[in-house]
Amino acid sequence: MQPIPDSELVLNADGTVYHLNLHPEQIADTIFTVGDPGRVARISKHFDAIEHKVHRREFVTHTGRIGTQRLTVISTGIGTDNIDIVLNELDALANIDLTTRMPRAQLRRLNIIRVGTSGAVWREMPVGSFVTAAFGIGLDNLMHFYAYQPDAKAMALTEQFAAFPTRPLPTQPYAFAANAELLQHYTLDFQGITLTSPGFYAPQGRQLRGLTRLTADTLMHLSDFQYDQWRITNFEMETSAIYGLSQMLGHRAVSCNVILANRILGQFAADPARAVDELIRQVLEKTITLPYL
Repeated sequence: MQPIPDSELVLNADGTVYHLNLHPEQIADTIFTVGDPGRVARISKHFDAIEHKVHRREFVTHTGRIGTQRLTVISTGIGTDNIDIVLNELDALANIDLTTRMPRAQLRRLNIIRVGTSGAVWREMPVGSFVTAAFGIGLDNLMHFYAYQPDAKAMALTEQFAAFPTRPLPTQPYAFAANAELLQHYTLDFQGITLTSPGFYAPQGRQLRGLTRLTADTLMHLSDFQYDQWRITNFEMETSAIYGLSQMLGHRAVSCNVILANRILGQFAADPARAVDELIRQVLEKTITLPYL
């Protein structure tokens, strides 16, 4: 095996990975991902101690401890394109010797926990409630660039969703599951199937002045879709890529989201900051008892 070329594994002059600007010792085995850089400090303020603070572009990283448990929180920015950068560079920090540019013989498995915001497509999900994604269906195209073999459940979900609804979405979907142990550990108000969109407006059926192909009728009926015991519950913009790349690279991932909007009822949370802080509190409470399997 040859070392990974400079053009493929790009490092900064100080030896840090290119975008995240991190050294391997600056990340923990359990990593919270958030979209908003400002949300990093809202999580790390609960740490007993902070060892590292690094900020480059939209990527803000804090690593510290709660008791004896070492934790990292990193902002990804918005969208699956940023997840492609963050997950690959976190894996490089964990599993590639940055000096020799060779994969390590002993691979490190990370726990990736998304703490995000979302919009419900299920009438019965109130704003301010929390949902854990059993599956992420990607409406973007990121994972189509990777040579991956989906498991049987993901393939069945993808095929079933591709045939729904009557007016199909203008995309080729893909699906990945949450890690089963993390999904069970991070039980919140709801569990379901999360749709990961490549945008906030038309790809999620929002229409301002630009016309959308995702009609109000389609949006209303998304929650009618069911795979096994799972229904489509919500839209957001990162989960499918986190699940796909984590599975490919041998990490465990789960996505926890607070519902800030109910798209069917046209409602938005009156105090979104408070709702996010409550999700953070509940996720941290579960994380300090997380078994390392």
